[in-house]
Amino acid sequence: MTDKGNRPNILFIMSDDHAAHAISAYGSRINQTPQLDRIAEEGMRFDNCFCTNSICAPSRAVILTGMYSHRNGVKTLRDDLDGSLPNVAKMLQKAGYQTAIIGKWHLGHGGSNDPTGFDYWNVLPGQGEYHNPEMFEMGEPRKHEGYVTDIITDQSLNWLSGRDKTKPFMLMCHHKAPHRKWQPDKKHAHLYEDVDIPEPPTFHDDYEGRSAAVREAQMRIDRDLDEQDLKESPPEGLTPAELKSWKYQRYIKDYLRCVASVDDNVGRLLDYLDEEGIADDTIVVYTSDQGFFLGDHGWYDKRFMHEESLRMPFLIRYPREIAAGSVQEAMALNVDFAETFLDYAELPAPSHMQGRSLRPLLGGQVPPDWQTAMYYRYWEHLSRPHRVGAHYGIRTTRYKLIYYYGEERSANGAQPEIRTPEWELYDLRNDPLEMNNLYGDTSCELTVVELKGQLEELRQKIGDLE
Repeated sequence: MTDKGNRPNILFIMSDDHAAHAISAYGSRINQTPQLDRIAEEGMRFDNCFCTNSICAPSRAVILTGMYSHRNGVKTLRDDLDGSLPNVAKMLQKAGYQTAIIGKWHLGHGGSNDPTGFDYWNVLPGQGEYHNPEMFEMGEPRKHEGYVTDIITDQSLNWLSGRDKTKPFMLMCHHKAPHRKWQPDKKHAHLYEDVDIPEPPTFHDDYEGRSAAVREAQMRIDRDLDEQDLKESPPEGLTPAELKSWKYQRYIKDYLRCVASVDDNVGRLLDYLDEEGIADDTIVVYTSDQGFFLGDHGWYDKRFMHEESLRMPFLIRYPREIAAGSVQEAMALNVDFAETFLDYAELPAPSHMQGRSLRPLLGGQVPPDWQTAMYYRYWEHLSRPHRVGAHYGIRTTRYKLIYYYGEERSANGAQPEIRTPEWELYDLRNDPLEMNNLYGDTSCELTVVELKGQLEELRQKIGDLE
């Protein structure tokens, strides 16, 4: 006799900085991810899943709490998550779920900033190390030998094997990889060694017509990757263009090698569900905390509201409700995840949550009032090392309007550096690579007025008025 009822298990696998365009299920030109593709082939691929703040800690806080950054208090990397806040794990735990988080936490450490709502937690301190990492198991430090992606998976499988099988579970398996500085394991160290990875079409973007914030950002492949990223000195005698391409190959190959290990280890978890006979009873999600620039616009890193940074991979499998091989074009946000899990657990979403359950979309239905516009805000203003200006904006199904407001507004902010406010407008239908800033074009004046009105409505709706 069990008390599971019809409530599914939830296996939530999240990597760090894994861009959707480095997953073959999303049509990647640069790598293959057969284990991640299993989830898409047996479930649903979301093509328009977006984060509301493209930086590690804030996105993780949004996912856990179902609240935007200004509401959960984690606006920047300098902010810790208050453990007394309600979160989805606490709600599932109270309803009889076994809950665990293993891997990257990155929302503060010690006392009130340790994970709450989890029966078991075993997390990396801060960003953690790729090799021989220390992890804090229920607050106790333990050193592990090996590669971090393997270790996080090992610990996840150990917990799954020892769980109470009469109860449903939610396991959050959070990988460090493929976060900078990219350090592959031995198994994949020579992957792509004799291959030239294709450069993206915007690799040589000169930022003409874009804001000063775009031009000033210090995350360029040719200029800002350092010796720890590249791990060797470049050959002598290269032209500037050749040196940029050499640096890209060094960067992207190590990045993809880290992804390959994540892919292998996702396969281990999927195989476990099959072997246990619980694959049909388990929701499996693969996502990343945000997107990432893979040489797009000549950049690495994230933060900007541009598509490569804004878009999250979101692959989900649940054979009892989700049609195999399905694709969803409707807009989904990371603020929606918590309410989705509560919905499947037959729990009502509390009024403080600001998302909406994705369950209708997962069943192939798009409600008539479904969101067709989303609000984004990046709070860190010119923080080092990447020096991206603070901004907020709106993305609709066709347009993107971004406002770089030119000042620090987070409560935990650095010393102020003022910039002249600037706007950018992109027509994603005709300019999907976001190369042509249309703000100031007289033919777009009415569009700008409409988008600014929608933007203000969204800000009012979610209460972000600072």
